[in-house]
Amino acid sequence: MGIFFSKWEPPPPPPPMVLVPPLFDYPPIAARTRMAVPAYELMFGKLSLHNLFEDYFDQAGNLTSRIMLKPLEDPHVDLIATVSAAADENSGTEVKGDALFRWQRELYDPHTFVDLLVSTSNPLLQLRSCAYDPKYCIGAFGTLPLLMGNRVRSEDYGTMGVRYGSENLSVGASFVPIALPSEVPFGAWLVARKGSVTAGVQYKPLSGNKHAMPFTEPENWNCAISYGVGSTSPLNPSFIVSLELARSTQLTTSFYQHLVVQRRIKNPFEDNQVVGITNYIDFGLELAARVDKDKAAENGNSLFQMAASWQANKNFLLKGKVGPSKTSVALAFKSWWRPSFTFSVTAVNDHSKGTSYGFGFRVEDLRRPSYQRADPNYVMLTPSKEHLAPGVLREYGKRPMFQTQIDAGNYDHLPTELKPIGRIF
Repeated sequence: MGIFFSKWEPPPPPPPMVLVPPLFDYPPIAARTRMAVPAYELMFGKLSLHNLFEDYFDQAGNLTSRIMLKPLEDPHVDLIATVSAAADENSGTEVKGDALFRWQRELYDPHTFVDLLVSTSNPLLQLRSCAYDPKYCIGAFGTLPLLMGNRVRSEDYGTMGVRYGSENLSVGASFVPIALPSEVPFGAWLVARKGSVTAGVQYKPLSGNKHAMPFTEPENWNCAISYGVGSTSPLNPSFIVSLELARSTQLTTSFYQHLVVQRRIKNPFEDNQVVGITNYIDFGLELAARVDKDKAAENGNSLFQMAASWQANKNFLLKGKVGPSKTSVALAFKSWWRPSFTFSVTAVNDHSKGTSYGFGFRVEDLRRPSYQRADPNYVMLTPSKEHLAPGVLREYGKRPMFQTQIDAGNYDHLPTELKPIGRIF
């Protein structure tokens, strides 16, 4: 009978949790074709800075729409159609469009793919392909313009290349089928990483170079070095600072910072144990200066631009950038129902012409809802007195309830949207 009179203790409250939304576009579309371009073009924070300075900043006076479709029967293929309408004083409204059909062998591995591009802005039908073997770290890529309005340069007849890419080294070269003696190879690169330091050199001859041995010309070489910490996972803060000398005439210094912060929320639509939400804050700047005094006098002064973005949740994104002649602010809203659509508006203040606006509309036909998880494994808040309640400690013991496994490099439990893009160059 004593069991009926024993003291009843309520179950311990559930642990507090923080919502973790995905990035607006992750991985970025540019990352899907990174194996078809030199690693030098993507390292040193270039891909992150490009996304920060360009994404959702719609061109002033333009209405841009993009539709991404994925069939239910075959998730390995997708179609991206882009249409842009711009007002022209002479011809009225000018409409341009592109369509990109893509197939990739593995669902979550974009390194082996084939795509077909049709463009009306620059009449073009182009086939591109890339194959990469992760076992031997060897890949091959090529681009073939099937139909083209005017073939002027050697690369207009196609390019092909080979590459080796591991976790700490990337080396490769590209060639053109119809090449002059000065265009063999058409381009080459070498990028190496040791710890947090990455250094690389690129051979990229100027178009139309007629010299027999262009390797000795400094203008055909670029070199860069960067220091970076953190991974490419959105849940891990990262920091990159780089220095690049391009063609011996332009020195570019760039900085990129990705922050992961939590803010407290009291939302009646969420469960009581949801105490906060993860926010992503990105900041970057770029300073380009000419070191050649003669060319600097001809082309003007240095170029400086700075940008920042704040993603409040999975639905709202605010961005802004400042340059020498323009200041832009962009606001993007992503719907929470399927199919997902994103509407963006950009205000551009030209210091000489005034303010103008650009608009963007994107549709993504996704087969599952956007990811926003509340899990104690992702809680990165500093423990407070209310977190140290006796009931919580009795239930979970010594479990590191307020620490994440991200710092340990354990990404297996994360969904694809929150994993790093990849460890190879």
